[in-house]
Amino acid sequence: MRTAYSVETVRAAERALMARLPEGELMRRAAAGLAAACTGLLGGTYGARVALLVGSGDNGGDALYAGARLARRGAGVTAVLLAPERAHAGGLSALRAAGGRAVGTGEARPVLARAALVVDGIVGIGGKGGLRAEAAELMRLVAESGAAVVAVDLPSGVDADTGELHGTAVRADATVTFGAYKPGLLIDPAREHAGALRLVDIGLGPHLPPAPEVEALQHADVAALLPRPAPESDKYRRGVVGVVAGSARYPGAAVLAVAGALRGGAGAVRYVGPAAEAVVGHFPETLVSTASPSKAGRVQSWVVGPGLGDGPGPQSTVDEVLDADVPVLVDADGLRLLDHDAVRARTAPTVLTPHAGEAAALYGESRPEVEARRLDSVRTLAGHLGATVLLKGSSTLVASPRDGDPVRVNPTGTSWLATAGSGDVLAGLIGALLAAGLPAREAASVGAYLHGLAARLAGPPLTASDVASQLPRAWREVERV
Repeated sequence: MRTAYSVETVRAAERALMARLPEGELMRRAAAGLAAACTGLLGGTYGARVALLVGSGDNGGDALYAGARLARRGAGVTAVLLAPERAHAGGLSALRAAGGRAVGTGEARPVLARAALVVDGIVGIGGKGGLRAEAAELMRLVAESGAAVVAVDLPSGVDADTGELHGTAVRADATVTFGAYKPGLLIDPAREHAGALRLVDIGLGPHLPPAPEVEALQHADVAALLPRPAPESDKYRRGVVGVVAGSARYPGAAVLAVAGALRGGAGAVRYVGPAAEAVVGHFPETLVSTASPSKAGRVQSWVVGPGLGDGPGPQSTVDEVLDADVPVLVDADGLRLLDHDAVRARTAPTVLTPHAGEAAALYGESRPEVEARRLDSVRTLAGHLGATVLLKGSSTLVASPRDGDPVRVNPTGTSWLATAGSGDVLAGLIGALLAAGLPAREAASVGAYLHGLAARLAGPPLTASDVASQLPRAWREVERV
């Protein structure tokens, strides 16, 4: 599992570790890891031209010491000092002793134009706000040069704790981060600026708390959570999912939600709604009911909302599902019909799966505000409604209403998932995992992971049906670890 810690937590761990180490050892470890990553990107150092963009903090010191290592291996290294009088003295001395040189920003243009690799050591993890004008101009020159960019610890100009952008930020091809991931490296919009991530172990592990701020599941974590039938299992023990979805206008939403549930391991699916003919035509194994949800038969979870439409009928249906004493997932139209007080009053788990626009409507914000502050938005909405919230988007986040639970960011997926019906498949899949007995946070996280992996396996261009068809393969891929 990838775990990410706040700046305050990382700083405290660094102080605890530095108290046990010789002076400067922590920076030497960081510089060694950074230099190794740069060497890998260059494919060799001898004769390569490297430019360091050096600010006034320890981040700039890391870049200078790494530059000294590269210079000793034959690279032509030039540091562009944004604040020459405040540059890290030890790092600057080491670079010059290794044959590197340093210039001011007035001499940067020819240096950057010739560089094969640019190392961003402008601002460290404690920086706030976007790049200042001088640094932004340097990055414009870098973009013109076409050089690869490696960020030191995180791209300068992004918020390490939240992933927010408050102005211009460095867009890196790779980021070499030290000791622990920072939340901003995993969460958009900042994640898009980080490029490929490499974590350098500098010994912080024993000094970090057990609970991170953010975490990302990996194959092994998901494999450990997947429900598996026991020898004595029958379809009811495996979990029956009730799906209330679709309408005369949107019958496909019902088909896709049922597809997600069946391909997500449900023992059986009960469908309630006006799209029964379409559902059975695609999946004859579906149990169809013409009764209301409360009279449709026993289920271990409900999925309500995809393609449901508007009006008093859908409203009463959502209310009826929320009254059920089993886990409930609410998606799409169901979110617009949601009674907030009814959600807060529930004792069984509730999972809400909004995209940014739906989350904004639930919480009374604008969509741009939600997209700009994804981490804060998902935490706030989960606490506000007392439900587990899966916020869809370029980085899908899952937040529990319980204080202290790390927010989970989904590492799988592809931009091709922005296609009609993919959310319906996800809703059915998570519903199946809830019916199998997974807690809400785990069901939402595992569902998002498998859904994203299935999309990758389907390949572009894809449809929601393609994603559903690849779910069994994604499941098997995860189980192979």
